[in-house]
Amino acid sequence: MDAHEIIKSLTQELVDKNAHLSVNKAQTWIELLWSDFESTYAKAGYDYRGAEYTEKIIRQWITSYGDKIHEFAGRNPKYAHLLDVDEDTTLQ
Repeated sequence: MDAHEIIKSLTQELVDKNAHLSVNKAQTWIELLWSDFESTYAKAGYDYRGAEYTEKIIRQWITSYGDKIHEFAGRNPKYAHLLDVDEDTTLQ
């Protein structure tokens, strides 16, 4: 599975876990988490372990925090723009 397919799969998992997120917002979150994880991991001096490892970590985060991720964004101005409701609608 290529990175695009992995992002799409993780996005759907997040949408299924959190009815407050649209598909576009969920994808934005997945891309943000992916990028932040890989850059933080690299800055810490760890060797790159591949997309499969990043996918595993993000999947764990979705399981643990996916239903509450929109609450985090509301408390953090850096991510507040992810809650704009005029962009699109939520599923369900």
